[in-house]
Amino acid sequence: MATAQEISFNFNEDQMRLKIRALEQELEKIAQGGGKAKIEKHKANGKLTARERIALLLDPDKPSFELGALAGFGMYKEHGGCPAGGVVVTIGYVASRQCIIVANDATVKAGAWFPITGKKNLRAQEIAMENKLPIIYLVDSAGVYLPMQEDIFADKEHFGRIFRNNAKMSAMGITQIAAVMGSCVAGGAYLPIMSDESLIVDKTGTIFLAGSYLVKAAIGEDIDNETLGGATTQTEISGVCDYKVPDDKACLLKIRDLMSRIALPNKIAYQRDEPLAPAQAIDQAYGIVPADRSKPYNTKALLETLVDANSLSEYKPTFGKSIITTYARIDGWSVGIVANNRELVKNAKGEMQFGGVIYSDSADKAARFIMLCNQKKIPLVFLHDVTGFMVGSKSEHGGIIKDGAKMVNAMANSVVPKFSIVIGNSYGAGNYAMCGKAYDPRLIVAWPTAEIAVMSGAAAAKTLLQIEVANLKARGEIINPEREKELLEKIKRNYDEQISPYYAASRLWIDAIIDPKETRKIISLGIDMASHEAELPSYQVGVIQT
Repeated sequence: MATAQEISFNFNEDQMRLKIRALEQELEKIAQGGGKAKIEKHKANGKLTARERIALLLDPDKPSFELGALAGFGMYKEHGGCPAGGVVVTIGYVASRQCIIVANDATVKAGAWFPITGKKNLRAQEIAMENKLPIIYLVDSAGVYLPMQEDIFADKEHFGRIFRNNAKMSAMGITQIAAVMGSCVAGGAYLPIMSDESLIVDKTGTIFLAGSYLVKAAIGEDIDNETLGGATTQTEISGVCDYKVPDDKACLLKIRDLMSRIALPNKIAYQRDEPLAPAQAIDQAYGIVPADRSKPYNTKALLETLVDANSLSEYKPTFGKSIITTYARIDGWSVGIVANNRELVKNAKGEMQFGGVIYSDSADKAARFIMLCNQKKIPLVFLHDVTGFMVGSKSEHGGIIKDGAKMVNAMANSVVPKFSIVIGNSYGAGNYAMCGKAYDPRLIVAWPTAEIAVMSGAAAAKTLLQIEVANLKARGEIINPEREKELLEKIKRNYDEQISPYYAASRLWIDAIIDPKETRKIISLGIDMASHEAELPSYQVGVIQT
């Protein structure tokens, strides 16, 4: 007969697999872009889809990672949706050079830019700039989506920032290659021409500030788009583009050739040994992480499924036990891991500490460990399953705010690459201390079990209910227990939607939701990416109260 522990493990595993399958189904739908009919029309024009272009461009024997596939998920319903934000972004290798590829999906509103499209493009450029990573643009876009132009045009983090970044990256010596593989119009025309080199596909690629209809309206000139800004015009007459290529496949081969000629980067030598498989299969993580986010679990057992076998070397293992700080290896790379310990533990005074809560001693330990990793130039990996900092008079009198600030200061000023994996809860100030999106992790991803919010759904719903009931009573309404229960359920439904990792991924608060099996690959890919920097700046933390 199965033990209670085995039954719990099997239940957790089943729930995780269901979540992963649901994720796979959503990603399969998103990969269809604007749908079958739009894809067929796209192909009838002799064009490959965005994902087909990327697949042909990438080295098939090297790892890759699609970033932001869930961008725009559940958004813009009144406009017909915007799968993947209308643009596919992938980190991978082209001709053995690691790079980031940005490909417009012309099956989604002709590749028009929604607000989330702009945000996703800026995220891709941010990664390229931070990691000195070459960037390839596969352009096929009708420009700004006019019904939403006020949300994408004029602000600092809107459409124009793209071209500012083009200029900055060029000045930084970051290679930018752009291929005009379809429409490229108006302000968007500056992106490929502000890149270092540009290609244009004959007969399908066009680039101009204004198309033939607008030219006719503006100055009365009758001209077709091909003559106005096709491949022959822009390579033989204007010289705007550098290379004319006959079709998509030839274009991608030419890009691979251009990439092969780039000097290999002078990388920072982050320490790496021969990779080893974890001591425990990653499948074990499926059963370790509880489906009920409030339950404790063995975090050290979870670490054994993620790190190379026999590579854990814990720092201060008997102090500040609600956070685990440990040296380890992931795919051979030396890393420092800061993980919320979800087990119930006792401190030195024999007092029980709640799993996933950051106490003063844990914050102090984590701050010191983060500083050590910076001194040793060891990349940091943060594993989130945190409900926040400990509250109450005892914690306040003990200086929890001071110790929490110390941890945030040490983490925020880190110069080594930081990577965040949201395994479970990531609430409130705990999200900040564990290197949430606001603290510039090189990559931040979540497991399907993640929850990201100011507080848990149950706690938030009760707080919001008190406010709602007080407002209704102030208006003279009578609130009986049945009405109060109805209000609570409605509030919790709304909050649960916002706490979901899909809500975070749709708004690019995280870069992706992943199968836990992908965790090691993404961290390894990220460290290799971060290695492109010539050197790290000096580590300075400013004022830290002791």
